[in-house]
Amino acid sequence: MPTLLAIHAHPDDESSKGAATIARYSDAGVRCVLVTATGGEAGDVLNPTLDRPDVRARLADIRAEELKAAAAILGYDETIKLGYRDSGMLGAEANMDRDAFINADPDEVLLRLVRLIRSVRPEVMLGYDEHKQYPHPDHVRVHEMGLAAFEASADPSRFPEAGVVWSVAKMYAPVFSAKRITRLHEAMLAANLESPFRGWLEQIDDAATEEHALTSVHVGATMDRGRAALRAHATQVDPDGGWFQVPVGLAIEAYPFEDFELLASRVAVTRPESDLFAGV
Repeated sequence: MPTLLAIHAHPDDESSKGAATIARYSDAGVRCVLVTATGGEAGDVLNPTLDRPDVRARLADIRAEELKAAAAILGYDETIKLGYRDSGMLGAEANMDRDAFINADPDEVLLRLVRLIRSVRPEVMLGYDEHKQYPHPDHVRVHEMGLAAFEASADPSRFPEAGVVWSVAKMYAPVFSAKRITRLHEAMLAANLESPFRGWLEQIDDAATEEHALTSVHVGATMDRGRAALRAHATQVDPDGGWFQVPVGLAIEAYPFEDFELLASRVAVTRPESDLFAGV
C-alpha cells in the first residue's frame, strides 16, 4: 500500500499542520506513519482550565497521552517517538538542556531518520518549511534534518548500516497560505463574526506560499476530524481560542483545503496539484 511519513517537532504539531489531510489519506487506505521528535516538555499549558501545578508536573506524560489519542483520531498506523527533549522557544533556558533536540548530534539524528525512512519506505514525506514566521528551534531543526534525510536515504554511500537505500518520491511542508487565511477571514466578516485572523495576515510570507506553487488537498470530509485531533491536545489549545472560532461548516464552505509547499521531488510535477501522491 502507498505510505506517507510525517515528521513533526512536538505532540500537537501533527494535529495543527495537515491533520485533515492525514485523515483523508488514511481513510483512502494510505499507510500513515508519524514521527515526533520531542516530548513537548517545555511547552506552555494554553488551556486555562488545565494550567495547574499538578498538570505542569507531569506535562510530558500528559502530552504523550494526548498524542496517542490524536493519532488514533487521524488514523495514523504507527507513531514513532525520537525521544529528544523539547528545546523551548528561541532564547529560552530550555535551549541549554543537553538532551534538547537542538543539542543532539546532527549526524545521530540524520542516521536515525535515514534508518526510519529506509524501513518505512514512504512514497511521500511531510516535513517543515524554513519557519521564518515562527522560528522555533525544534521546527527549524525538523526542516533541516527532514530535507537532509530525504537526500541521504537515497544515497548508497551514506549510512550503509541504516539499511537498503530508499528514494522518497516527494517531500512537502504543510503551510498556512495567504489564500486560505484571507478566505477564512473574509468569510468570518461576511457572517458578522469576529475574525481571529487579522494579525495572521500581516505575518504571512506571500512569496513562500504563492497560489501557483501550492498543492491544495480537499479535506471537506475530514476537517472535523482534524479539529477533533487538535482538541485531544487539551493542554495545548484553548477550547475558546482562535483555532475553534471559525465554525467548521463555514470553514468548509470558504476554503475546504489544506495547503502544502513542495520541498523536493524526484518525479515530474504538474501544477496545480491537488494530491500529494500525484505522479508517484
